[in-house]
Amino acid sequence: MAEVSLNVEAPVDAVWAVLADGWSYAGWVVGASHIRDVDKGWPEPETRIHHSVGPWPLVIEDTTGVVRCEPNRLLELDARLWPAGAARITFTLHPRSESLTEVRMAERVVRGPSTLMPKVVQDVLLTPRNKETLQRLNALAKGRATPFH
Repeated sequence: MAEVSLNVEAPVDAVWAVLADGWSYAGWVVGASHIRDVDKGWPEPETRIHHSVGPWPLVIEDTTGVVRCEPNRLLELDARLWPAGAARITFTLHPRSESLTEVRMAERVVRGPSTLMPKVVQDVLLTPRNKETLQRLNALAKGRATPFH
């Protein structure tokens, strides 16, 4: 399982606000290029984001669905990218102070041809992408936490 963490420079509610905004995913999830729709009620379990992945015109359209949601604490997703497969991605939030939140992101391939790849290869491919994803999440959460002047 590829697992990374980052101390995000924002309170837990600002981090959660980014995770709970399905329309923002293309802005911080590495690889997502376009959000086509977000189910009403996102991020309640069984709601989905309808997304596109990849550069135009080589775009794959698929969905990411919520498996489990505990506001301000945990968001578990089933991210599909057929024909490659699907991954289970879990974000766990741990407040470290009023203005600092540790975010852990764990990802593992759960379905499709990508499951044939050795776990060590999956980790080598996913870890840098997920580190960048958390850096982008950090920037957006920081922006939400900063009052406008």
